[in-house]
Formats: sequence, structure tokens, C-alpha cells
Amino acid sequence: MPQTFVSTDRIRSLFTEAMSQMYRTEVPQYGTLIELVADVNAGCLERDPDLRERLARAGELERIDVERHGAIRLGTADELFTIRRLFAVMGMQAVGYYDLSVAGVPVHSTCFRPIDEAALNINPFRVFTSLLRLELIEDEGLRNEAEAILAKRRIYTPRAVALIERHEQNGGLTEAEATEFVAEALETFRWHGEATVGAETYKRLHDAHRLIADVVSFKGPHINHLTPRTLDIDAVQARMPERGITPKAVIEGPPRRQCDILLRQTSFKALEEAIAFAGEAEAVQGTHTARFGEIEQRGVALTAKGRALYDRLLASVRGEVQVGAGGAKAGAYDQELAERFRALPDSWDELRRQGLAFFRYSATSAGIAAAVNGDPETLIARGHLAFSPIVYEDFLPVSAAGIFQSNLGTDQQQNYVTRSNRDAFEAALGATVQDELALYAERQAASLDAAMEALGLAGLQLKTVA
Repeated sequence: MPQTFVSTDRIRSLFTEAMSQMYRTEVPQYGTLIELVADVNAGCLERDPDLRERLARAGELERIDVERHGAIRLGTADELFTIRRLFAVMGMQAVGYYDLSVAGVPVHSTCFRPIDEAALNINPFRVFTSLLRLELIEDEGLRNEAEAILAKRRIYTPRAVALIERHEQNGGLTEAEATEFVAEALETFRWHGEATVGAETYKRLHDAHRLIADVVSFKGPHINHLTPRTLDIDAVQARMPERGITPKAVIEGPPRRQCDILLRQTSFKALEEAIAFAGEAEAVQGTHTARFGEIEQRGVALTAKGRALYDRLLASVRGEVQVGAGGAKAGAYDQELAERFRALPDSWDELRRQGLAFFRYSATSAGIAAAVNGDPETLIARGHLAFSPIVYEDFLPVSAAGIFQSNLGTDQQQNYVTRSNRDAFEAALGATVQDELALYAERQAASLDAAMEALGLAGLQLKTVA
């Protein structure tokens, strides 16, 4: 009798729920954050029927409550190679390459996530996965010591590896195997309060960079945050203190707009957690800060042209307005950000016409019923062809680094000689990371083709401003 395999979407959903439950137990403030975000989202949908209708039409409404992203930091090429295989069991692929050394963080990263639109709408779980760049540790002795420490650890259980191999060989897992896989895979992401190094070694790693100590000093790459998606991040930021949560000074990413773009993120300060150091004659207790809470608001994915404009506008503000640890200049930063971003259209139609963002097209019932003709722009004007923004599923390196730095200590800024090394990252990964812009372009083109075919006008192309 042939085995019945469960879908990768099912395994991903099981894992997301298990991870959320584990993190809620480990970091109680995460549970408080989830409740706050749920309250804000419910209020947004009640006040804005158009938003509810747009999300429902795009198939996104059901995913809002289950949507999460997490982040982990790995230490070796072997760990990255295996995490790619582990996430493949959940239908997640590596999308995008991010070099965070440009912002003083000694890692490069990718995002593991589903890429199919249907899979994204079922559960868009994504994990921002970073690999420590040991070559950026200037002290050769410390660099060699860190490499030796990492070489000894095994962050995956033998059973998890066996089930990954079974998935690869058989083409899937049964329900019982999937349940076991989730339990075993979860062990990789669990917090361990015992360091694998002594206090003196931890201090030297910490002095080099707090993130280096976080990656090297522990049994595994504990999940350092889980992030719910909100529909109004400004409201969450304002209401966090009401729940006993202190937010970071500014929201990372673009300013508040009528038409949300890309990704906005905020967080609360990393927890100071007790740890026990290894190899001491007497028990030595210390503390470590790594895990925090984060919230995100996602907007439309920008094209290469739109992203270039976004990057230029953001850099112009960050180069002139610095936000201190106390947030004294947060208001000035937000005001200047909003002013500069007036150069980026705040209208769905203008973003579309100017080729600045990606959209999903669909034939309207009126268009299907009518004997339509004409080019796509004419069809849109007549109400025969509709469009809605394609949500940005990925990350922003400057924002990610800003979140990292705010939770590693805003007083610590490293200036690395930035040498982006995508080839080395992909060699460790054992695969080529997918181009996120190409994925969005494919979704847009496929939706337009399907819409035009439904209207009996297959083959017509949409023109945008160059």
C-alpha cells in the first residue's frame, strides 16, 4: 500500500505553531505582543472595509493572523547547508542575498520562505537566516578559536537529519513522520541557558562583537525573535508601553504612507537572560542579551526602479539625521523621512503607471461579461481589469541591521571593510539564492496573462512609464 505524504504547507504550518508556542513560553512578552497586534489588526479591519476587501480579494486576509517571521544566526557552512535541507521539508527556499557587514554586523544572510502564491497565502512563514563571517574577526587567534569551538557543535538532532534524508529520498513525509520531524527540528531553535564556553572566552568574543558571542557561545542558534504582522505599526508602537513593553526609538524602513511599501519594523529591547558558563571550577553565572520581540508591517513589493529610488531617499535621511539611544531625535528623523519620501508617489495607480511597484491583475466580472477590447490601460480605466499590490515577502538589509544593532547595544558600531561575498555564501548553502525581483515580476506577468485570457485578449502587454 503506497504511503500518503502530507504537503509541505502542512508541515510548515505545524512547525510555525510549535515554534510560536515554544517562544511564547520562553519569552512571555511575545505573547503580550501577539495580543496587542491582534487587537490593532481587528480595529484596522473594522474601520477600513476597503482594506478588508482588498486583502480578501488578494487571498491575504486569512494569512494575517498566522503570519510570522523568525531569525537565526548560524556559525558554519555545514550548518547553513543543512538548514537549507531542513527548510525544504517545509516548502521554503532561499530568496535574496543580504550583506549586513555594510552596517557593521559581521554576517551575510538569506530569507527562507515559500515562493508559490498559493503556499504564501496558506502560511507565509519566513526565516531570516544569517551566517557568521569569521573572516571579519580581526584578531587571528580569536578567529581560530571561534572556528574550533563551532566545529565541535552539532545543532541538529540525529533523528531530524534522518527525517530530512527520508523526505529527500521518498519525496515526502507521512503525517506521523511530519509530527516527529517538527518536534526534532524544534530542538535546533530552542534556548539553552548554558554557554559552551567559559566566562573569559565569552568576554573576548563579546568584546569583538556581541553577535559573535551570541553565535559562538551556545549549543545552538536559538531563535532570536518571532515577528507577527500588523496592519498599523504606528498604533502598535504607540501602544506598546501600555502593555509594559518599551519599543525602540524609531520604526525602521519607509515612513507612514497611504500606500504602504516594502517593510516597516520595530521591536522591544532584547532580554537580559541568565546563563551559566562552562568549564569553571565553581559555577559562574552571567547574563546574555540576544532575544527580543519584533513587529512588522508589509507593503507592496517595489521594482528595481522603485527600490533604487527608495534606497536613495532612505540613505539621504540616514546620512543627515542620527537617532540617539534615548530617541531624542526620533521625531526629527520621522519628520525628515516623511518629507524626503514625498518624491515617491503615494498612489497605487501612480506606483503602477511609473513602473515602481509590482501588482497582481485580475479580470473583473464586468469585463468578463462585456465584449471588451482595448489595451490594458484602457481596460483598467473602464473597470474591466483590476489590480492590487503584491505584498513584499522579503527583507531590507539596512532595516535588519538597525534592528540587530538596537538590540545588541546602540553604543557598538563596527566598521568592517565591506567585501560582499555572495559566492562564498552560495557555496556554503549548496544552492543559488533566488532573485526576489524576478519572482515578483513572474507573479505580475502570470496574473496579467491569466486576466487577459479571461477577457479573451490573450497576448496583450501592459506598458509602464520607463
